[in-house]
Amino acid sequence: MVGWFEIPVSDMERAKTFYEKVFGITISVHDLGELQMGWFPSAPDKKGASGSLVKHGMYTPSATDGPLIYFTCPDLSVELGRVIEAQGEILQPKTEIGGGHGFMALVKDTEGNRIALHSRQ
Repeated sequence: MVGWFEIPVSDMERAKTFYEKVFGITISVHDLGELQMGWFPSAPDKKGASGSLVKHGMYTPSATDGPLIYFTCPDLSVELGRVIEAQGEILQPKTEIGGGHGFMALVKDTEGNRIALHSRQ
């Protein structure tokens, strides 16, 4: 049901670098007046929502407030291994969820946002 997500940032270039390093992707930045957006690559043929980094006065990064976004990975150990090098922080290491639901980890990005990683292995 989720169609789009937005992650608040204070420094677009710093946030862009973090997400590109951790996920091995390219984020395209667009200036839309007072709003600056860094669009994650979309894959219309795959499951999941697309989203953006957003810099605007109405958006405040937070490690405790707001929803928790889970990024699906083939094996989250790979992305988790890149977090420190990308200047992020590991809040919870790879942890089995139980019940055959795979594994998760919690990370703080360079902007202070808490995000989660999820994988089946």
